[in-house]
Parts: sequence; structure tokens; C-alpha cells
Amino acid sequence: HVQLVESGGGSVQTGGSLRLSCKTSGYTAGRYCMGWFRQAPGKEREGVASISTDGKPAYADSVKGRFTISKDNAKNILYLHMNSLNPEDTAKYYCAWGVGENLANLEPIYWGQGTQVTVS
Repeated sequence: HVQLVESGGGSVQTGGSLRLSCKTSGYTAGRYCMGWFRQAPGKEREGVASISTDGKPAYADSVKGRFTISKDNAKNILYLHMNSLNPEDTAKYYCAWGVGENLANLEPIYWGQGTQVTVS
């Protein structure tokens, strides 16, 4: 069983930056993929970024060049660095752990509780 706990959300102005963190605990051996998803009110949850076991990142077109996903394997923490934020980025952001190699085929098995990001 894998536990995921997000932190780092908050309110920022347009053009601002935030860094989300996802502390991972539990079984994390073998090949897996981790990612960040977001869900805005009235919209479906969408994939934002993913990173494979090998450290290969993948991004949704809407965040390319603005967001960076990374992970600290020693600390078991997944990060999402978000720059040039705009109101369209307002959503609840979720950390996910699952199978797959990239954002297109990531199948989440475990989810965090989510952290709210609000851009005004």
C-alpha cells in the first residue's frame, strides 16, 4: 500500500509561482510512474505531469514550459514546480502513484488527498 500526502498549495497572483510536494511512503519498489493531476470545479480531472521510474518527465500541453516535475528518491518526495501561473491553473491538485511510463498511459492506483491552488 502506498500513502501520498500533498502540501504546498495556496493562493497566488497571476504570474506567480508555487511548489507542490508529495511525500510518498509504503511500497515503492519496482517500476512505477508518478504524476500530478488537477481538477477544477465543474471539470474532469486531467493529467498535468508525470515522471517515470527512470526519471523521464512528461507534461500536458497546457503546462509545458511553465511546470516542472521532479522527485527526490532519497526523501521519497515528488515535486511540481509551477511558474507563470494563471487563473486557468486554479484547481485542486492531486498526486498519484501507478503503472505506466508517461502521462498518456499512467493508470493511477493510489491518490493523495489533494491540495488547492488558487490563482487570481
